[in-house]
Amino acid sequence: MNDPTLVILAAGLSSRYGSLKQIDPVGPCGEFIIDYSVYDALRAGFKRVVFLIAPDMRRDFEEAIGRRVSGSVETVYAYQSLDSRLPEGFAVPEGRVRPWGTSHALLCCREALDGPFAMINADDFYGAGAYRLMYDFLRGVDTAARPMRFAMVGYRLGNTVTDSGRVCRGACRTAGGRLDYIRELTYVVKTPSGPAYSTDGGATLTPLDADTTVSMNFWGFTPALLDEIERRFPDFLAHGLDENPQAEMLVPNLVGRLLGEGLCTVDVMRSDDVWHGMTYREDKPEVVAAIRALIEAGEYPERLWP
Repeated sequence: MNDPTLVILAAGLSSRYGSLKQIDPVGPCGEFIIDYSVYDALRAGFKRVVFLIAPDMRRDFEEAIGRRVSGSVETVYAYQSLDSRLPEGFAVPEGRVRPWGTSHALLCCREALDGPFAMINADDFYGAGAYRLMYDFLRGVDTAARPMRFAMVGYRLGNTVTDSGRVCRGACRTAGGRLDYIRELTYVVKTPSGPAYSTDGGATLTPLDADTTVSMNFWGFTPALLDEIERRFPDFLAHGLDENPQAEMLVPNLVGRLLGEGLCTVDVMRSDDVWHGMTYREDKPEVVAAIRALIEAGEYPERLWP
């Protein structure tokens, strides 16, 4: 049986929230969303966490989060910057500020990953059930299987939109419990008649079915994915940036290509939990209230850590 690792992506700059949202308290005793993620992962069976952060975040991040969770779970730090694992012959384009995307983030964790792993966002509250589903999958996955065997926790779109502005969601089509197609929608909004998306910056909106299964970046992978990222990263740098100098190599897009090439299968494990996250500063009161309700319902203790 495998011993899965949880990777928490916390390196991204927050242009919308306006601060290091990863270390913004939401719990009654100063807990952050990451605290609840680690707590839920521990309850599911995970014993090791990799925090992917920017190099200049280490001191503040460790003081705010790492020290208090390290007594309960093995913690490892990995770092993502623009020049991290940049292939020979490539240079950072002038004016580029954002990292290279979530696929590159996983590549930056390569030395810390020698078995199956789950990947989550630092600022999303996924619900305890999602971690149990993913842990059970990863414990039994055949890491040598070809096509590669991956998994994803899928959420109902209507449970994952915010009143505060637009969000990015991976719209999924499934067949027989497996992912058939995924499309990254970068402009999804909540309207009076339901969720909708735009491809022209909001000038026109196309309605979406609220029951659509979407990816919230809760994935389960084997180390074979890292080989694919390393193999494809130079091509992304050589060609993808010609079309968009700020382009990112995103995991949903990579998985979609692997599916199309017949190189992987993706089990979709549906969660009916309501997503909570802090895409915007205005989202914080709703997240705080949701966690308070879960505490009062007995889902979490008042204080997570000793």
